[in-house]
Amino acid sequence: MPITYAIDRTRRTVYAGASGVLTPRDLFTYQNEVWSAPELRGYNECVDMLAVTDIEGATDSNMKALAELSARMDDPLAKSKFAIIAREDLHYGLARMYEAYRSMQPMNTRTLAIFRTREDALRWLSGESTAS
Repeated sequence: MPITYAIDRTRRTVYAGASGVLTPRDLFTYQNEVWSAPELRGYNECVDMLAVTDIEGATDSNMKALAELSARMDDPLAKSKFAIIAREDLHYGLARMYEAYRSMQPMNTRTLAIFRTREDALRWLSGESTAS
């Protein structure tokens, strides 16, 4: 799977890194594998897409389905942050599409922001800056 992740229990954050060619199956597998763990409910998330070379099969319907699934897995009692790092214009645009679909979900409890650099994303997650 081209998505690896690490859990920082002290910061209550899941850090994921995607690399190579990313497919919808990779995204859905990651979502189900990580966010079905009850102990991670309410954690922040940072997905780094800087090492992604291509995204295959990223359709409007796939992005909407992923946003719906993700929002259903949110902790309804806890607000959290979700940062996506995407430097390439296509990846950034797909992240914005996902952000829009996710924000329309009634069960969404996460504030999502997209960044071009890891440093900006980490500052935002730590509360040192606001999303732009």
